Amino acid sequence: MLYTVMKRVVAPTARMVYRPRVEGLGNVPAEGPVILAPNHLSFIDSIVIPMVVPRRVSFLAKAEYFEGSGLKGALSRYFFGSLGHVPVRRGIGRAARASLDTAKEILDGGGAFAIYPEGTRSLDGRLHRGRTGVARMALESGAPVVPVGIIGTDQVQPVDAKLPRIRPVTIRFGRPLNFDRYAGMHESLPVLRSVTDEIVYRILELSGQEYVDRYQSSGGGSGQQAA
Repeated sequence: MLYTVMKRVVAPTARMVYRPRVEGLGNVPAEGPVILAPNHLSFIDSIVIPMVVPRRVSFLAKAEYFEGSGLKGALSRYFFGSLGHVPVRRGIGRAARASLDTAKEILDGGGAFAIYPEGTRSLDGRLHRGRTGVARMALESGAPVVPVGIIGTDQVQPVDAKLPRIRPVTIRFGRPLNFDRYAGMHESLPVLRSVTDEIVYRILELSGQEYVDRYQSSGGGSGQQAA
């Protein structure tokens, strides 16, 4: 219900207000499993992408969004759950593995799933070293990966801002990446690292950010960490 309202009412209104520039949307398959791999600049990235992609997109989200108490906690669980977000607890391998298994179920069912390779929001606006969860997801599911470059959302809602501002936003979707050549090699750390770096490089081309060859600390907020 909430997702339908977001897509049919909120999304068109937001597009009319912010007028985001969208490039390469045709690179996102209209059906079948696909992994969207964007950079992560702001909390609203997880809202902007479903706003411009015609099909339903699920995300990994911080487990804290599903664990609050009282009315605020219930509303948070309802909001993120209705949008198809999957909770992940950062820094705990077994929990992260369970979240990736849930993501794989969505992909196996022909769905679209988005994961931030950086694992969490960039605090300095630069693109950071990717974590290998995106590669493992791609190799285990066999789904193509569409790299996404987001520009400007850090100006719409900076890290410490509670409310969004009206600023220009650009979302660029790159050509799908296929990793069938690595089929059956999802336990190889060098392969996972190579696939992750290839995805991050494509994101870099789309976003135009400066690259930093180190992980962003997990204090950045709304993203997920699946190493």
